[in-house]
Amino acid sequence: MLEILKQIQTDTLSIAPLVELVEELRPGRAGNHIRATNNVRQLLALLQDQPALAQSLGDYVLRLLAQRRHASLYSEVGVLSNDGFFTELKRRVSYRMLPPALGDEYLSDALDQIFYKQSDHEWIAAVPASDWLALFNTIFSAHPGGGKLMLPGMLEAIRTLSYRVCAIGLEPKLTNFHTDMEVFESPFVMQNKEVLVYLDSHEAWLSGAADSVEDARHLLVMLDQCDAVIGKIRRKALAQGTSIALTYLLVTVTQSIDRLRKLLFLVDISGDLPSAPSVDLDAVAAQAMPERATHGPAAKRRAAALALALELIEAHNNKYTVRDLFTDNINLLARNVTENASRTGEHYIAENRRELGGMFMSASGAGVIVGFMALFKILMSYLRAAPLVEAFLFSMNYSLGFIFIHLLHFTVATKQPAMTASRIAAGLQSKDGRNIDLDSMAELINKVLRTQNMAVLGNLATAIPTAWLIASGYHLITGHHLVTPEKAMHLLHDIDPFGSLALFYAMIAGVCLFLSGLISGYYDNQALYTRWAQRIAQLRGLAAVLGRERTQRLGVYMENNLGSLMGNFYFGIMLGAMGALGLLLGLPIDIRHVTFSAANFATAMVGLDHNVSWQLVLTSIAGFLGIGTVNLLVSFGLALWVALRARGVRFTHGLQLLQALFRRFRKAPLHFFIGSKEN
Repeated sequence: MLEILKQIQTDTLSIAPLVELVEELRPGRAGNHIRATNNVRQLLALLQDQPALAQSLGDYVLRLLAQRRHASLYSEVGVLSNDGFFTELKRRVSYRMLPPALGDEYLSDALDQIFYKQSDHEWIAAVPASDWLALFNTIFSAHPGGGKLMLPGMLEAIRTLSYRVCAIGLEPKLTNFHTDMEVFESPFVMQNKEVLVYLDSHEAWLSGAADSVEDARHLLVMLDQCDAVIGKIRRKALAQGTSIALTYLLVTVTQSIDRLRKLLFLVDISGDLPSAPSVDLDAVAAQAMPERATHGPAAKRRAAALALALELIEAHNNKYTVRDLFTDNINLLARNVTENASRTGEHYIAENRRELGGMFMSASGAGVIVGFMALFKILMSYLRAAPLVEAFLFSMNYSLGFIFIHLLHFTVATKQPAMTASRIAAGLQSKDGRNIDLDSMAELINKVLRTQNMAVLGNLATAIPTAWLIASGYHLITGHHLVTPEKAMHLLHDIDPFGSLALFYAMIAGVCLFLSGLISGYYDNQALYTRWAQRIAQLRGLAAVLGRERTQRLGVYMENNLGSLMGNFYFGIMLGAMGALGLLLGLPIDIRHVTFSAANFATAMVGLDHNVSWQLVLTSIAGFLGIGTVNLLVSFGLALWVALRARGVRFTHGLQLLQALFRRFRKAPLHFFIGSKEN
């Protein structure tokens, strides 16, 4: 370090010495925060022992700051651009592979050269705030007015951010979603007016034309009102749907307002402005100066400057990270998708035996249709079509069959978990779990389990006899079996849980079920957000054919059922195309679905004239039951995980919940599986 400090001359403008100095402070191994702290303290001791070196370092840093533009660092780093989600995503991906050229004009480029490792923010944040502040005090002790170099850039960044907030607040995507802004004066416009007045007064104070700066408290009130509007739009989006574009705008304007507050606190000279709510300045100031019982405005401002510096460095390290972009923007959309799935999931939970009976009948109807779908797939396989043509035929068989099941209000058991998982997650809203009623949650999960079991039984109770009757009738009518003995043995081998990849393929089917649940929620969200009922009702040509009343009913039906229809359609495509995908890629990729596996079992029994060993029968039954279990567990687990992540819920009471479920089973085993007459 000493050699680097001695190299710094009075006229040095190259950033290389500072890059080398930070390289000395950087720990040799990522995560070695103790080493980083020791390095900073070593530099601090060296500068305190040799004040001349500290002064020359301070002169050097101020020269670097003076020759670069600051505003873009404060207004852009850590704040999403106005380009939109997909443009920003494309930019991050391209710059991740080939970063942009760095120049000597902007301070943000200097940050890129100095803190070039993506993990730099970790060791910088790990060094105690007191050490950083002591180091800065030592370096700039001979330059008490050096902080004014940052002031013009901060004021310009405040102006830029205010214009950006105003522009976003006038975006049609926001104003059309919150029409009150078109009736009353928009707080997004008012905050800009207040900012311009504040900046004019600040410039007058700097030039000596005014004795004080305009009070910024009314400006902060306008920013609070902007936050209130954003909160209303977010809550409204949960009920009426959202889009990636709207979500991106909300994230961008929220980040801009937060940065505005932080910059206003730093440039304020009154000392009585509240800090940004996202920064606990008392904690930072206490860490920086633990010997002081109270911390005045100056201490809090220094703590705020340090907190903003750490935030900028972290944001700069992650500015090309795609994961952060998705984290910032997808949460609200995922919440809306799972909320719609949750509302659908309420229809998949039986409250009493009468509703359980209704679920059994609904699932039984689906089992009959699945029996015919299994027949059509076998007949299509005899066409010996090209792989892609065969995949198309299989996909249409599945898709149209599932849509037909939905139109008849029947139930496929494996479609339930992706919906009911969101319903369970909706009951886990408390992040710390302290406000969760575990008994009520155990009761809800018990209802979900018994409803799921009843749906599976309903599917199997009719799918197996239907497939058996079809295969037997085919033999009686044509004189030969629907499947040859070789094909029958192949069908049984496909569901063998021990001698084939049946359970692995069942996991793939579970993932497809989970994805279909997300697709359903997405299209339900889109139908609400884009007002499908109203749009369809406005189609004059359709109204002339169907009549106005039927067209309106069709619009309401499509808005309420678009998600289910599209989810079933895409689920069918995934099931039908998965085998062809595995064939094209040369990978063991296929699907196994419990209801179709059970139907194929019945078909194979007829094809073999029931001349099979009891061991093979038991293995096959264990196979399709195991396939069903894996289908349900995978789809339910993935759906519950996404639903919890979308709500930001961390649930740590799993053991207590299992104990509550076991107590319910031990108290009334019969009621646990079939419920009581009342509940």
